Amino acid sequence: MGLLSHGSPLSWEETKKYADHVRQHGVLQFLHIYNRVKERQKDVLKWGDEVEYMLVSFDHEHQKVRLVLKGEEMLDTLQDQGEKINPNHPTLWRPEYGSYMIEGTPGQPYGGTMSEFNTVEDNMRKRRLEASSLLEENTSICTITSFPRLGCPGFTLPEFPPTPVEQGASKSLFFPDEAINKHPRFSTLTRNIRHRRGEKVAINVPIFKDRNTPSPFIERFHNDSGDDAKAALPNHIYMDAMGFGMGNCCLQVTFQACSISEARYLYDQLATICPIVMALSAAAPFYRGYVSDIDCRWGVISASVDDRTKEERGLKPLNNNKYQISKSRYDSIDSYLSKCGEKYNDIDLTIDKEIYSQLTSEGIDHLLAQHIAHLFIRDPLTLFEEKIHLDDVNESDHFENIQSTNWQTMRFKPPPPNSDIGWRVEFRPMEVQLTDFENSAYVVFIVLLTRVILSYKLDFLIPLSKVNAVNIMQCLRSSIKILAENIYPFTNR
Repeated sequence: MGLLSHGSPLSWEETKKYADHVRQHGVLQFLHIYNRVKERQKDVLKWGDEVEYMLVSFDHEHQKVRLVLKGEEMLDTLQDQGEKINPNHPTLWRPEYGSYMIEGTPGQPYGGTMSEFNTVEDNMRKRRLEASSLLEENTSICTITSFPRLGCPGFTLPEFPPTPVEQGASKSLFFPDEAINKHPRFSTLTRNIRHRRGEKVAINVPIFKDRNTPSPFIERFHNDSGDDAKAALPNHIYMDAMGFGMGNCCLQVTFQACSISEARYLYDQLATICPIVMALSAAAPFYRGYVSDIDCRWGVISASVDDRTKEERGLKPLNNNKYQISKSRYDSIDSYLSKCGEKYNDIDLTIDKEIYSQLTSEGIDHLLAQHIAHLFIRDPLTLFEEKIHLDDVNESDHFENIQSTNWQTMRFKPPPPNSDIGWRVEFRPMEVQLTDFENSAYVVFIVLLTRVILSYKLDFLIPLSKVNAVNIMQCLRSSIKILAENIYPFTNR
């Protein structure tokens, strides 16, 4: 999970007043970090994974399976029994968006020796057993990407009705606010995305059609007061809340590079691998109780956090907003960062020109400056009253506020202030698998791939527009053939 500050969350109208302040000081914080560690070299490989879990209850008598809203309670117990009494505990636990979710990571980062790779599955198994020991009868901790009945009536335990016409975070026809983690970051994100956008998020997933599917497939919603479902499309499964995306589970891996240049090189090379691994790990064909015509969560989660206004989406002329923005905050990357990738940056990049000028005048090179200036066209979505005025030399909350809400396939991560952590890269497109063996296999494969790329100085780069096109295809239907047709000619040039 991203930045988890504590304090008094501000409404969107209050947050909006400080948007320029956050951007201004976020850039200053980045500059302080960069100037302090830009020459840092010879950091060793350290890496770790993040696995997200759902708490699931099985009612065998009534043949029902529901999500158990006890994630916060379980998290407190796991932390009290683990890291709070033993700093070297082998597992760490963190909150996730759903109150039926938790996230587990290894207690300490893995290193680069071959023996460390043999411990990954065992550590994942420890996490599952540790959490399972706290479960009641007929309850399980599952690694599934999308819960098939998420948003169906009575999908939570205890059961709560959605509240589309009352004051709340999501105002969803299907997803009750009680299913959102109680940490103020999550409900504030949900509410502020809706307020900034000017309407509820709209997620439409093509339905899988067999001989029994009505054509056209059109839903009627019993709790629709009139226009709550106006964004629903025929022949699609309609969803209207952040929880339908952020309430899914994924598998991520972060690794430390030896220097900033190595991190930028790996960021670029792995970006072309993202659509392939997204397709290979795709495990999300079910939404709101229906079988969809997709098998990957990426497009769903992208739409679930799309805070762009109609002006930014190009549906109205620009008047109150500065930019037309081509993508949601949750999408594929928009520019390569390394010198070898510069010639393949063929996407028209929207940037904050003032921030770009500030960065280049402070000695930041063109590629990194445009990357940061592109991230910072976004507004902060959450802000805590106690975190408005910060020490830009020793804190990075304003930078992370923007950085951590640009949820892209790859994330380039500067070191935290005053830490011994180096430059890192996060690989983000993988969907979580059912077993610890499968999850550990994906994680180890990605880390080993980075070693092969560095050892043999491999070049997987293709024009970024092709990576984006293939990434979109994965949101519709996995297609290794399309990937091969786009990547093969460039890897053999």
